[in-house]
Amino acid sequence: MTKSIITNIKVILILIVMFTSSQVAVAGITTEKTTIKTNIYCDHCRKCESCGGKLQKELFTKGIKNIVLDEKAMTITVTYNPEKITVEKIRERISKLGYDADDVKADAEAYQKLDGCCKKSE
Repeated sequence: MTKSIITNIKVILILIVMFTSSQVAVAGITTEKTTIKTNIYCDHCRKCESCGGKLQKELFTKGIKNIVLDEKAMTITVTYNPEKITVEKIRERISKLGYDADDVKADAEAYQKLDGCCKKSE
């Protein structure tokens, strides 16, 4: 091959890489974080299959990227894609698992199904 053909191929490859990179940046996924006050009453919820494990598994849905439980602060920090799910929907999902989610109260029926350690001691 001649030098000019090799140079042309290099230029074309560089242009392809630049175009592809710019398209990926344009189609980038936006994420936001929200911290929701909840009611985690036991100190093992993060590891416990019936509470933390349940929250981790059942809260995940399309648009939710990450969930971090903090049982001491009684919060759930959720990283999500706002184009696929809203904070209101996230709160609703938490409520349907039996936990308060900011001003959205826990679904009464779901709360009754929680283990005793996950409920507020009276």
